[in-house]
Formats: sequence, structure tokens, C-alpha cells
Amino acid sequence: MNPPVPVVETPADNDPLRDPSLYFNRELSQLDFNFRVLAQAQDESVPLLERLRFLCISCTNLDEFFEIRAATVRHAQDFAVPVAADGMSPATLLRRIHDRAAELVDAQYRCWSDELRPALSASGVRVLGRESWNARQTRWLRAYFREEIMPVLSPLGLDPAHPFPKILNKSLNIVVVLKGKDAFGRTGHLAIVRAPRSLPRIIQMPQKVSGGEYDFVFLSSVLSEFVAEMFPGMEVKGAYQFRVTRNSELIVDEDEVENLALALRDELIGRGYLRAMRLEIAANCPKPIVQTLLENFELPANAVYRIHGAVNLNRIIQIYDQVDRPDLKYPAFVPRQLAESDAMFERVAAGDVLLHHPFDAFTPVLELIRQAAEDPNVLAIKQTLYRTAKDSAIIEHLVQAARNGKDVTAVVELRARFDEEANLAFADRLQEAGVQVVYGVVGFKTHAKMLLVVRREGRKLRRYVHLGTGNYHAGTARAYTDLGLITADPAIGNDVHLIFQQLSGLAPAIRLERLLQSPFTLHAGVLARIEREAMHARAGRTGRIIAKMNALNEPQVMRALYAASRDGVQIDLVVRGACTLRPGVPGVSENIRVRSIVGRFLEHSRVYWFGNDGDPDLFCTSADWLERNLLRRVETGFPILDPALAARIQDEVLHNYLADNLNAWELQADGDYRKVEPRDGDMPHSAQAALLAKICA
Repeated sequence: MNPPVPVVETPADNDPLRDPSLYFNRELSQLDFNFRVLAQAQDESVPLLERLRFLCISCTNLDEFFEIRAATVRHAQDFAVPVAADGMSPATLLRRIHDRAAELVDAQYRCWSDELRPALSASGVRVLGRESWNARQTRWLRAYFREEIMPVLSPLGLDPAHPFPKILNKSLNIVVVLKGKDAFGRTGHLAIVRAPRSLPRIIQMPQKVSGGEYDFVFLSSVLSEFVAEMFPGMEVKGAYQFRVTRNSELIVDEDEVENLALALRDELIGRGYLRAMRLEIAANCPKPIVQTLLENFELPANAVYRIHGAVNLNRIIQIYDQVDRPDLKYPAFVPRQLAESDAMFERVAAGDVLLHHPFDAFTPVLELIRQAAEDPNVLAIKQTLYRTAKDSAIIEHLVQAARNGKDVTAVVELRARFDEEANLAFADRLQEAGVQVVYGVVGFKTHAKMLLVVRREGRKLRRYVHLGTGNYHAGTARAYTDLGLITADPAIGNDVHLIFQQLSGLAPAIRLERLLQSPFTLHAGVLARIEREAMHARAGRTGRIIAKMNALNEPQVMRALYAASRDGVQIDLVVRGACTLRPGVPGVSENIRVRSIVGRFLEHSRVYWFGNDGDPDLFCTSADWLERNLLRRVETGFPILDPALAARIQDEVLHNYLADNLNAWELQADGDYRKVEPRDGDMPHSAQAALLAKICA
């Protein structure tokens, strides 16, 4: 049965499914995700250095939350943007954000101070505080300060000739309280010492000095201890580290600029000095100095976070990379290699290839591009690039393909958050090599993951396609769970061809045979399939939906799920991060269950499965059920047509994750996430560990 065309929704004030109490707030839900990440750092069953890594991830995530999500709320407050489905005003939300974030920061530092730091020390990995330095260590650190640190510092005394300096986003700074007069007779009061980004934030001491193989010191500790040496003849009354987090969302009015690349380059120059969102400062800093900083950064009192420790806690991730202790890390694994990957065209012509990363190697994707670049029968290569590595082999293969006379087109998304500068750089390199570079569609980020190779085979042209849920980034393919399909299916190949035409030219609306596409048919296709399940349930047949994604907040989709639940459709959602749907509400969502999986790998694959009374639809996709993905981006949803591969996804990605009772959290009707535990008689089951054992053995 084909899904019906959804009816365009007419807002109704009396619609009970629009009740704000049925929806959680997206920003607060995103903060809750970081508590689940932090729980991995608190879990003693996780290897010790991996716990450290999870702590750092939670800190980095919180930085990004303030840079993007909290900044978006502040923008909504300033410009009276309509409230979301939960009905919470921006002013109320900002207060709730700061309260919840303060809880998270407190939990992070307690985890570091009370759990991880002592456990690491007991295991021979020491992070030494100033109070524990012995005489020999202090002498070495003083010499290190004088020889390696002080020459690159430029302390700035604050006076009428030296107003408060611009403070770069997330940079380490020390505010110094001084007494006395300098060489020019100027009376000291306050000075700012900025740590250049060229300095390492974690310093490893030589074993012959420290006595241990892995002994480290925070740069902030060294600066605070020896800061007086930068102010000879003056008395240092106090030195307090601080860090400010700023809005990092680049705003470019694409309708008003003639050259998006040039406009973004201009915006990137000032990104580090946009509006301040948060101030982190040493807990013992006097109130008057804190107030001075708040006034300088134009921040309210509840935007300050007093820190008991290093303000740049996430920088201890450097220890993970510098410590060679396999016993303190997850066991290494070797991903499965695709047989016959040395002849990708012959292999794919014989049947579709499904890749489940990181358990399956990313190599076949790289090989497909490399072989296409070298194959004299290949005429054209087209690819979307959202994120990729700085030293990406993909870029090299595309450059080589252009040099070999292929027609190469790259759709580069310049607005990929925090990758804008890297994307501008490799876009320039591609253009210099003769690649036709396209920057997508004004107003719509190109988030779809597509690769198209056109090859002459005899008298015909054949299209080979790769579609994925992740990025063309070999590094994230080792750390994220994602799905990729390589196929020579003619209908899918033609659909991808049409989408590339649409992206690179001013093509009219197109009709796709196999793929769903945002912002045109993906949203409507999801709504139609949800309604189809509801129709089955109303007719007494089985209604069933299983979907896995990173986040969920699109109101129409949520209302459709609520309505389907009321009709008896059984719905399981695996949502890694923010979920604003409220499950388990009697009479509304009692048939909906929501779980989040947080484990060794970042869950990133997106799968929609609709039971269709025994004739299921299964789509892998680049899109979450978010407003931006379904309505304001270019995304693709691609069907898995091979029954064996569809069954594999059902087994590995859906049923496997629904059975997880070690890394799963269930969302409750009150908004709390409850850790799933094995019940009496149940075998412990980790979805990711099961896949490692099954695929990588």
C-alpha cells in the first residue's frame, strides 16, 4: 500500500495535541543529554582513560551548547521570536538553562576532583596541583615558565591608556590584582594575562624531574604560581583564572551577499569576539572583580560559574592522547573489510553493499572514489561535502580525478558549523584543481550525504551511488555509528542525478522515484507513513513504528506520533540527544517509548522503519526529526531495497538497540531519564559491544 498524501495542517487552538504540557524544551533536553555523557565518566566499569574522555566530551558539549543553543535563546529574547511548542518564554528558559548548567558544571568538577583525578593518580597518571609540587618540580616548572611561557606572554595593565582588552572566545586568561608602582610610577590595580593558543594547556614533566612516567601540570597552575615574575617590583595580591564563552553562530544574510565565500571569510574573522554568553572564573575570585568582568562582558549575574579547579577542564583530553596505557582504554578493534574492495564497480554491480560504521571499515567508500578517479571509463564524479578531515584522502582523490580529465562536481556546504574555515580552504583547493565547486542553495544547508559516479560500460552509462547517514570523514567513521549504502540501482542513481542537477543549477521541482528529499518530500513522506500506520491500527491491523535518530522536535511529526499512539500504534524511538516529545502520557502517548543510547561510540545513524502490516518501509537518512532538517535543509532519505540488507538493519540497528540494557536510558513522562538495568533473569546486553563481537571478531 502506498502512503496517502498528507493533508495540509490547519492550526486549531483547541487541538488537545497542541497543549504545551505535552512537550519538553529542546535546550533543557539537550543539557540532559550531557548528564548521560557524564554518567559514562562516572561509571567504574568503563576504562579509566575513557572515563576521562567522556568527562571532556561533556565539557566540550557544554561549551558548544552555550555557543549555539543558549545564544539562540538570547537571540529569541531580543527579537521576540515565537515560542516553541513547550510554550516557555526565552527569559524563563535562560534562567532554567543557567540553573541546570550550574548543576552540570558542579557534577563535572566533582567527577574530576573526587573520582577521576585520584583514580588516575593511583594508576600512575598524575595531574599535580600547585600544593603538591616538591622543590625539584617547582624549580623545573619555574625554569619552564621563564624559558617557554613568559617570552610569549603580553600582560596588560588596566588604566585609561589600556582599557579592558578584547577576550577571545574560550581562551585562558588570568586577572591579576596588583599593589605598588611600576617603573613609570603608574599605580597598579588590575592586569590581564592572556595565554596564547600556541601554549599547551597541559604540560608533561620529565620523568627524571617528577619521578613518574606520566606526570602533568595545568598551564593555568603554572601561570598562577609564577605570575609575579611578570610584574617585578609590584606585589601580586591575587591571580584568578577566567574564561568567557561567546556566541559562535555565524549570521550571513545570503539574500544580500554577492559572494557567500567572501562573506563567510569576513564573518570568521570576528567570530571569536561575538556576544558573551558565559563567564567561568576561579571560585575564590573576589566579588568586585567578578562584577567588573560581568559588566565588561555585559552579562547578568547568573551567567557566572565559579570553578573549583581549572577553567579549561576539557583540555585534559590531551592526557588521553599522551598516555600510552592500553590497559586504561577500550580494547582496540579492527573493522571488517569488504571483500573484493579492490574492484568496487564489479562488486557493486553484483549487488548492493551496506556499510555499518565503525564496525565496517570506511575503506570501501574511499576505494570507490579512488578507483573512480583512476578508471578511464568513469566520466563524472559528483559529491556533497559537509564535513571532512583536514588531510582528507577524499579531497586528494577528487583533485586527481579532475587532473585525469573527469568531470568533477563538489557541493561544498560552507555553513557547516565550526567547519566553515576548513571547508573554505578545501573548496579553494578543489577549484584550483579544476573541480566545479557549488555552494548549495541559498537559505538551505546541504546536509545530504551523496556520491555519484557515472561510468561507461559498453554502450551504456551506469550510475554508482553512495548514500550515507554520516559525513565523508574517515575519522568520525571510526568514532560514530553510521550507515552507508553503495548501489547501482538505476532508479536510485537517477534520483541522485536529479538532486545534483537541482543543487548545481536552477532546476525546477523534480519528482523522485525512490528517495525522499528535504525540504520537499521527506517531511510529508514521514507524516504520510505515520498516518498509514494509524490507519492500519484503526482497521484492527498491526501498527508499528521504530525510528532511530539524533534529536526530535518537529511539532507536526510529534502530533502525528501522538495521534498514532492514541489509535494503538506501538512506537519505539531511539533518540540519542534532545527529545521534546513526552512519552507515557495516558490517552496520548502511552504507546510511545523513547530511549537514548550512550556508549563507546557516538550514535549517529538515522533509520525510519514503518511496519505497514507486514510489508515494511525502511529508510536510512541524513535527517533527524528536527524542524531544520525536515523543512530548512537539503536532506535525503534512501530506501534499503535488498531484503537481506533491510533485515540486517532491523537486526543490527533497531532490535539490537531496543534490547540494550547496559547503555540505554529511558525517557519518563516527567522528563527524567532512567538508566535501564538488566532485569532478573535477563542477560546483560550492550548493542555496541554485540556488534563489535559479531562484525569485528
